[in-house]
Amino acid sequence: MAIRDRLVFALKVLLWLVIGYSFAKDFYQGNLWLSQFAYGLNIFLTGSILISIARFTFIALYRRRNKRNDRVRGNYVVGINRFATILNVVFIVLGLMLSFGINPKEFLTSITIVAMAIALLFKDYITNMISGLLLMFSDQLTIGDHIKIGEHQGKITDITLANIMVKNEDDDVVLIPNNTAFTTNIINQSLQNSKKLSMDFELPLVHAYDQPELERRLVSVLQKHKGNIVEGTFQLKVVGVDRQSVHYKLQFVTTTKDNTRRKRIRNDLFQDVISYDAGQAAKANMQR
Repeated sequence: MAIRDRLVFALKVLLWLVIGYSFAKDFYQGNLWLSQFAYGLNIFLTGSILISIARFTFIALYRRRNKRNDRVRGNYVVGINRFATILNVVFIVLGLMLSFGINPKEFLTSITIVAMAIALLFKDYITNMISGLLLMFSDQLTIGDHIKIGEHQGKITDITLANIMVKNEDDDVVLIPNNTAFTTNIINQSLQNSKKLSMDFELPLVHAYDQPELERRLVSVLQKHKGNIVEGTFQLKVVGVDRQSVHYKLQFVTTTKDNTRRKRIRNDLFQDVISYDAGQAAKANMQR
C-alpha cells in the first residue's frame, strides 16, 4: 500500500470514528439538516472503508500468490482499482441522497423510465466499460503484452474503462475501444515467442514469379544481421493471391527483444523488397 493510500485510509477511519462518536453523544439533537448530512457522510465512509479494505486485501493476496510468476497481470490490479472507484462513486451518490433527505429506493423507482432512456443513450459506452472490466480480470491479456489487433500492433501500456492503449513501433499510442477486443481476432505474441518477428508485404502479380530469387535476396539481408537472428528460423510464405498482387508473410526469430535492432532489420528487409520490385519492373520494361 502506498503512503498516500495509507494516509487517505487513516483519515477516512478517523473521520468515521468522530462521526460515530457524535452519534453516540446525540450531538445532532434538534438539527435535522446536520443530522442528515452526518448520516449520509457516515454511509459513504462506511462503504468506502470496507471497499478499501477489500481492495488492499485482494491486491495483497494476488501479489503474494504471483510473487514468483514471470507473467504478473498488472491489469488485475488496475481492474480492482477501477472497480473500487465505481463502487466509491455509488456510495458518494448514496451519501448525497441521504444528506439531502432523499430516499434512494423511492428515487430510483421514480426515475426508472429516465434511467432506461439514459441506459439506451449510453449503451455503447456502458458495454465498452463492461468489456474493459472483463479484459482487466481476464488472463488472456495483460499490460506489457505485445499484441496484434486488426491493423494495429504493439505493446499494451494500459487498459481503461474505455480503451486498450497500445504503443506501436513508432512510439505512437493507439486507443482501441474495448468492444473491439470481443469482435476482432487478437494475436497475443507474448503468449508465444515474443522474439518472433513477422512481416507482411505484397508484390504485383507480374513481379512475383521469381520467389527463389526473392528468398535468396532476403536471406542475404539477414546474413548482415546474423548475430541477431536465430539460425534456421527463416520462413517466407505466400498467404494470399488476388488478380493484382501476391501477399507474403516473412517470419524469423531474433536473439533479443531490442526494438532498435528489430526496427533496423525490418527496415533493411523492406528496402530490399522495394529494390526487388523495382528490379522486376525494370526487367519487364526491357523485355517490351
